[in-house]
Amino acid sequence: MALDTLFVYAVPMVGVWAAYLAARHKRETQSLARLSAAKEAGLMEPASLHPVIDPSKCIGCGSCVRACPEGDILGLIGGRAELVEPSHCIGHGACKAACPANAITLVFGTATRGIDIPNVSEDFQTNVPGIFIAGELGGMGLVRNAIEQGRQAIDSVRQLKGIGEPGQLDLVIVGCGPAGFSASLAALQHKLRFVTLEQDTLGGTVAHFPRGKLVMTAPFTLPLAGKFNFTELSKEELIGFFEEIAAKTRLKINSGERVETVTQLESGFEVKTGRATYKTRAVLLTIGRRGTPRKLEVPGEDQSKVVYRLVDPDQYRGQRVLVVGGGDAALEAACAVAEQPDTVVTLSHRSGSFNRAKLKNRDRVTEAQKSGQLNVLLNSSIQRIGLDDVHIESEGELYTIENDTVIASVGGILPTPFLESMGIKVETKYGTA
Repeated sequence: MALDTLFVYAVPMVGVWAAYLAARHKRETQSLARLSAAKEAGLMEPASLHPVIDPSKCIGCGSCVRACPEGDILGLIGGRAELVEPSHCIGHGACKAACPANAITLVFGTATRGIDIPNVSEDFQTNVPGIFIAGELGGMGLVRNAIEQGRQAIDSVRQLKGIGEPGQLDLVIVGCGPAGFSASLAALQHKLRFVTLEQDTLGGTVAHFPRGKLVMTAPFTLPLAGKFNFTELSKEELIGFFEEIAAKTRLKINSGERVETVTQLESGFEVKTGRATYKTRAVLLTIGRRGTPRKLEVPGEDQSKVVYRLVDPDQYRGQRVLVVGGGDAALEAACAVAEQPDTVVTLSHRSGSFNRAKLKNRDRVTEAQKSGQLNVLLNSSIQRIGLDDVHIESEGELYTIENDTVIASVGGILPTPFLESMGIKVETKYGTA
């Protein structure tokens, strides 16, 4: 009787275990295939912040794999987690938070590709006491994470000695993109004496994204406003949403006011702009990483037909357009312009693959190329920009293409001189935290 009972329970357990092993083997096979494809395509360089897994600590539970909101970025191979599609990783950091064995470290750059990052501690304070950095400048490009960092930075600012003392502001916030806007609301919530300075308009770098670009795909929380469960939010919708909240909370933003210098004083800082001078206990920098757009450094670049960002694809209707670059901004610009009637669009990239761009943008380029909407020149470099043409070298051959507009989307130069003028150290990270 005991054996019969054991048999009754054992058979289902064996079946469950066999099904589990089969499913695990299938997932591992898929992960190996994705890793192999990424290696073959040369897509092994993460764009920014990404996980490094310590195999000696990893217990193979798969928590990190399931936690990643971007899908199959991580996989289990040989009972250990691995980054199987590195170029798709955009730095959510959910994998680290989910790991029960503390086997994951989030790092910037790799052994072969460094990323310049300002010296910032866990409380968002730089090596200059009283100056803080949050958002994209500190390497955190995701809008949702930038919003969260802006709020958290204010919690750190509030701990400073001297906050609330008369004779100066508590805080000057430089930049009003997602991080700066969140920080401004938090400062308002905690009744800090502050001013928010934005050289352009509310939204900062986001305001210059292409028309209709999706910038938010996950819930986020804003001080004084609450939690919002948007699944998709375009650039225009996000900025409109910010404007509505600013109006409701009576948040004042000094738009069009560019900071020129930040000078350290005995008990704080002096911030000079083109309009005024502010004395403050602390400074929070929430500016973008782009700084000054990177130039192509070729003859003819000084012409008015050369621009460095795409705002409205419709303005290029009927034109012959060259887009230069290999990141998400370049791919998105090329595809958006190619969708306009009567356009002829060429995308030029100096490398042999778009390994810095998200999968969805690479797929979009592939489809546009297949449909004949887009001409792609890899391993190419711009030689000269003429009045109505562009000279390009690609795979050892010289091409001359007719051209009305060049959109150079090759990134920006980190505002290192501005940071260094304040005494902030900038480090090049080669796979370090």
